[in-house]
Amino acid sequence: MPATSTVTTAILPNHGSQPSIKPWQPQSTSDHFFWSYTEEPHRTRRQAIIKSHPEVTKLCGHEPLTKYLVLAVVSLQIACATWLRHCPIFSVRFLLVSYIVGATANQNLFLAIHEISHNLAFKSPSANRAFAVIANLPIGLPYSAAFRPYHLTHHKSLGVDGLDTDLPTSVEAFFLDSVLGKAFFCTFQILFYALRPMMVYQLPLTFLHLFNLAAQVVFDVFLVHYLGAGALAYLIISSFLAGSLHPCAGHFLAEHYVFDKQPMSARVPSNRVPVPETYSYYGPLNVLTYNVGLHNEHHDFPAIPWTRLPVLHKIAEEFYVDLPHHTSWVWVIWQFIWDQEVGLWCRVKRETGGKKVGGWKADELAPTER
Repeated sequence: MPATSTVTTAILPNHGSQPSIKPWQPQSTSDHFFWSYTEEPHRTRRQAIIKSHPEVTKLCGHEPLTKYLVLAVVSLQIACATWLRHCPIFSVRFLLVSYIVGATANQNLFLAIHEISHNLAFKSPSANRAFAVIANLPIGLPYSAAFRPYHLTHHKSLGVDGLDTDLPTSVEAFFLDSVLGKAFFCTFQILFYALRPMMVYQLPLTFLHLFNLAAQVVFDVFLVHYLGAGALAYLIISSFLAGSLHPCAGHFLAEHYVFDKQPMSARVPSNRVPVPETYSYYGPLNVLTYNVGLHNEHHDFPAIPWTRLPVLHKIAEEFYVDLPHHTSWVWVIWQFIWDQEVGLWCRVKRETGGKKVGGWKADELAPTER
């Protein structure tokens, strides 16, 4: 069990000059998450950065380069699928190309869809929705339409139990609280991320979901008909490997799991020593992943595209230099599996706050989210 999983206290609002302190009790005797009763940190830091550096707001807006990179990677994956269409699935060539090229390319497309979900590829929201479906094609299974509302809810409700589907459930954390359990989770984490949201809450079916499904089915049928089942197998295996024990998949773990052993003072919220909820990664793999490693920067300013996040970091460096961060996603995976202090319990949760995105009226969303 992680040493960080201890009883804390909660600050409850009152009408006096001093906050009242109430010992926090876990929701069950087997609950070992970090529970927070404070606002998520990104809104506060965003306001402070804008106050100190108002010019950062000029970095917001879409990035035209994104659509060309997406089309290039989609073309690459179709070319690889064509090349391997007659290659045995369990051959060395098929598996090596799937892991080295295919998994990297499809992880790139996962994160292109992430970027597009914030309306950062085109000015038009509808163009972003449609283009996300195109980026989805080499992944083999439809998910771009469902990903967007779940992901925007993750931003608006960071750490909120029952809303933020990036959080592992207590069932996952309890049964996978071992080296073998964590290794299993890392190997199959793409399945956890795909299935967990539907177990937490379900989205209403929309035309966009049907369009995403229809486009994917047509593409897959066309691929099998003209190139054979091996071509489709290459794309789906690439998607699985992209979310498995692959260097780029380290970002799933690196972004929001608490990797640093926390001081005793951090266990008492009244000390105002925040448990870090978001970690950035500063390393070479950002080149392949739309700078998703700059994750504190991204959560602070979701409307700034991937090409300008390094500029944000440079302008507001004093806000980021002292934050905990990672320099290797490979080491993140290794540490997550083998370090007894780190595991699925090492997430910050909140009982309330935020809002669910999906089926909301246009005036309930920020301009870049519509």
